[in-house]
Amino acid sequence: MGTSLDIKIKRANKVYHAGFLSQFRLLLRKQTGLSAGSQVQDLLEVTKPLLFSQSSRTPSLISLHSRFLCTVFVAVLKAAQALFGVLAPVENLACPRCWEMLSGVVVLSSRDSVQHQGVSLTMEGTVNLQLSAKSVGVFEAFYNSVKPIQIINSTIEMVKPGKFPSGKTEIPFEFPLHVKGNKVLYETYHGVFVNIQYTLRCDMRRSLLAKDLTKTCEFIVHSAPQKGKLTPSPVDFTITPETLQNVKERALLPKFLIRGHLSSTNCVITQPLTGELVVEHSDAAIRSIELQLVRVETCGCAEGYARDATEIQNIQIADGDVCRGLSVPIHMVFPRLFTCPTLETTNFKVEFEANVVVLLHADHLITENFPLRLCRT
Repeated sequence: MGTSLDIKIKRANKVYHAGFLSQFRLLLRKQTGLSAGSQVQDLLEVTKPLLFSQSSRTPSLISLHSRFLCTVFVAVLKAAQALFGVLAPVENLACPRCWEMLSGVVVLSSRDSVQHQGVSLTMEGTVNLQLSAKSVGVFEAFYNSVKPIQIINSTIEMVKPGKFPSGKTEIPFEFPLHVKGNKVLYETYHGVFVNIQYTLRCDMRRSLLAKDLTKTCEFIVHSAPQKGKLTPSPVDFTITPETLQNVKERALLPKFLIRGHLSSTNCVITQPLTGELVVEHSDAAIRSIELQLVRVETCGCAEGYARDATEIQNIQIADGDVCRGLSVPIHMVFPRLFTCPTLETTNFKVEFEANVVVLLHADHLITENFPLRLCRT
């Protein structure tokens, strides 16, 4: 057994929320009548341990007890108004860099005592963009790689040079989610040409005769909930030979009529896409009906923009020749990490689409496309 290094993040699913105190801030403004940037600087420092102690940093507890916390905070604010008068503006409570903390322990296991030159912890958040060879050409994609966009890059020194004893040593840490300048904490997303990733890296430097130890751990960031109520946008669709596009020989197509609807194309990412489909008539036998989820990623570079659509998942909702007039349910869950709220920036875009695909026995492929807008509430 040699020397090993590990990172353990306290939150089980390693999910951190950008701007999760929006609900608390809105309740506070409603009860106090304060404007967006008017709270008490000194009072906030006094009440911060009361409102946001180590045990109440999780969004679930904040959500459950936000009204109670507001009541306590309002009482203190009223007392402060009587004592100090006018309230001074402070930093926006909904800003992700204010309160959300990444906490856990670094675990060092060694059979013997370990001499080291210091232990540091680095938090990194980057957007990696890659050009598609299909869109811009093989050589252009190789030579014109898009520079990664850095969202977070912060380092803290955990332990100064010294010696660790033999056995297991745990070093606790607490890391604030500081963003660079006016940058935004985008939601974690693992795509093909766009990749948004947040990592925590621990480095233990050692002497020249011993190899440095490094351990990297990914954590997940969820974007701030959308402001306002989501407006549903149900869609009814009818598929016939006449409604199809990009058909070379329309006269050779068999006659068919397929009706259906989607509950909404404005979708909450934590809720499934639902609807139904009915085959009213079809001269040709049906082989299968599938529901496809597609990501559409757009990357920008000096030469222009490359837009590519790739499949995320494919769900078969019907197998064989479907009974005519029978309602076939549509139900698709958006996979975690491979989807994110619809994102549009100056350098890249991430969009999503759903395809209803009907495959006939005569090798005819019928596809109906629906652009989706995903959000988090």
